[in-house]
Amino acid sequence: MRKRYLYTLLFISWVMFITTLSLFSLSDLDLDTGTLNIPFADKITHFVFYTVFAFLGCMFVRERTQGHWTLRKTTKYILLAAIGYGILIEALQYTLTVDRMAEFGDVLANSLGAFVGIGLVRWLFSKGRPLKWKF
Repeated sequence: MRKRYLYTLLFISWVMFITTLSLFSLSDLDLDTGTLNIPFADKITHFVFYTVFAFLGCMFVRERTQGHWTLRKTTKYILLAAIGYGILIEALQYTLTVDRMAEFGDVLANSLGAFVGIGLVRWLFSKGRPLKWKF
């Protein structure tokens, strides 16, 4: 029974995780991050977060519809949801927070990550692979 809701729980948890990290300041936690300086680490993080968002979103829809939504329909809606969610989070950062900045580069990294996540799902469920979209 628990396996039936695995991707639902993972997707909802991931969305809450992204929302929390995006809208709340972590500077008060006094984390000692050292002096490691990775160029474009912020954009890489956005890219990875939205790759996972798109992948888990597709698996969530597959799980909830038991594969009745086609792969094409699912990926189209999840791609639009991921891009829309990324834009919404950036808008909320701009309007609701004082220590977070909304950036067009973040929206671009989010969108590119979503495209990669969708591409991964399409590749995993392509005709040459043993995985089947429908249950």
